[in-house]
Amino acid sequence: MQAYKLNATIDESGHLIIDEPLNITPGKVEVIILQPVPSLETSTESQPDKPKRQTKIKALQCWFEKTQPTPSDFDPHQARWEALKEKHNL
Repeated sequence: MQAYKLNATIDESGHLIIDEPLNITPGKVEVIILQPVPSLETSTESQPDKPKRQTKIKALQCWFEKTQPTPSDFDPHQARWEALKEKHNL
């Protein structure tokens, strides 16, 4: 399947208006619409400093920065037991 990336707008009545001409063969197409989400710019002053979790794996470092640390009262054995009870309908 050939993919094209085009810029378009949705008017007030909900119609899709493509901003540029298409040079593709006529026929059925599948349309996927991705609407950009406006980013929320927050100052670093308003956010508390998170303790950085270190890892040697670069792919995990970005993930660690986006996640919250586990609460101090977290019990992994209890969490595992709850997941097993739910899985096996106990």
